[in-house]
Amino acid sequence: MASSDPVYLRVVEDLRRQIIDSTLPPGAPIPSRVQLTQRYGVGETAARHALRVLAQEGLIVGRVGAGHYVRERPVLMPLQRSRLHDQQTAFTADMQAQGRHASWDWRSELVEAPPEIARRLKLREWEQVMRTRFVLRGDGRPLQLATSYEPAEFSRGQALPAEGSNGRKGLAARMAAAGMPITTASEEVYIRVPRPEESDRLELPSGTHVLHLERTHWSGDRPVETSDIIVPGDKFRLCYNIPVASA
Repeated sequence: MASSDPVYLRVVEDLRRQIIDSTLPPGAPIPSRVQLTQRYGVGETAARHALRVLAQEGLIVGRVGAGHYVRERPVLMPLQRSRLHDQQTAFTADMQAQGRHASWDWRSELVEAPPEIARRLKLREWEQVMRTRFVLRGDGRPLQLATSYEPAEFSRGQALPAEGSNGRKGLAARMAAAGMPITTASEEVYIRVPRPEESDRLELPSGTHVLHLERTHWSGDRPVETSDIIVPGDKFRLCYNIPVASA
């Protein structure tokens, strides 16, 4: 480490190494700030900063009145991404495969399409879309957030079902009824830091990143629905089945 590096990085680097090589196994206590200042010869500010960095990296967690501990290494649950099902149907199948009960809340409303959503749906900016927000749960715990957008023309003349009810038809059925059968879906995935409201709604520990899936359903060359699906990075791994054409 370069001599010009902040002194707290010396503490971070050593504790990080011990956590990664299991010298400090999951659940092990991390030295207190006072102990860190004595062990590494740094000030209390540097010790506090080192603990903050390790928590932001997701390596340690703080417990009120009990100090910091090495974070448990989660067993990642699979999410199958090869199906053209509705979000709720796919989520239910994944939860059932893991012996969990799936449930969700949702709310639909007509809104003006933000620029990015208008681009994905090939609409004019601020043209009306139907926005539906979901919170999906496994055994009562929030595990996914999803926000779906559809061109408003597919909802005209249809009464909105009661919020959170089971009266909402699936995406494939709605598009087929509108004469726009779904033919394919595309998906882009990236990792990012969660927004504060996402952390709150998903009850994420400090330092947890999320997987952000941008999924768009197409009817021919027209996008008919696009969704932002937010998945906790410490709970799931994405599983894709890729068909290969025979020679």
